[in-house]
Amino acid sequence: MAKAIGVDIGGTGIKAGLVDLEHGTMASDRVRVPTPAGASPQDVLQAVQTVLKTLDVKDASLPLGVAFPAIVKRGKTLSAANVSKEWIDFDAEKFFRDGLGRNIVFVNDADAAGVAEARHGAARDVRGFTLLTTLGTGIGSAFLNDGVLLPNTELGHLNFREYESVETFAATSAREREGLSWSEWAERLQAFYSHIEFLFSPDLFVVGGGVSKNAGDFLPLLDLKTPIVPAIHRNNSGIIGAASLAGD
Repeated sequence: MAKAIGVDIGGTGIKAGLVDLEHGTMASDRVRVPTPAGASPQDVLQAVQTVLKTLDVKDASLPLGVAFPAIVKRGKTLSAANVSKEWIDFDAEKFFRDGLGRNIVFVNDADAAGVAEARHGAARDVRGFTLLTTLGTGIGSAFLNDGVLLPNTELGHLNFREYESVETFAATSAREREGLSWSEWAERLQAFYSHIEFLFSPDLFVVGGGVSKNAGDFLPLLDLKTPIVPAIHRNNSGIIGAASLAGD
């Protein structure tokens, strides 16, 4: 069985696991530690070292993919959403390769989730344009056309109404921060999804992030022309996608 390690760095938690590349499923228990306060590169590296030690994978030749909440081009992080501003224009892939002493693939977290769902999940064999969004601390997005990824879309940072970023209005963190009911939150999601549906005319919406396990509480409240479904791999999509890309 071909395997790889996936690490998913988020605004609140860092998750990792061993992935069966053939089936796109977890081949180990998921390990999680809180994202260090401030999320500076050095502190995040130490947290990743901790999760890898906990996974106890002896084979240093296994591919390792790291998913991260930033624009990632040629191994550099060009933005910093919900992490330290030190990540902006930072050579992250080299930093982790040196710090972990092994080859890695560094990728945007929502793009990793999109790859997992296109290869092994809700967007598998879907023709045309799938638009995946992850709802969590922020909002991530992934564009997949006939399963091919167009990387580094940032729909969570659309200016929206009086908000600088739509994620401060509609992310899961906004629902928790403001104590919104599912129906109140769904009104905000309706505004967001209607807007991006008009802009991009997707064939399918896939909704990922931890809140996707509660999809039945809010997705049926949305009224869209486009089918909208929860991610099959839910909060493991980032791990599975990062591992899949590393396995390539």
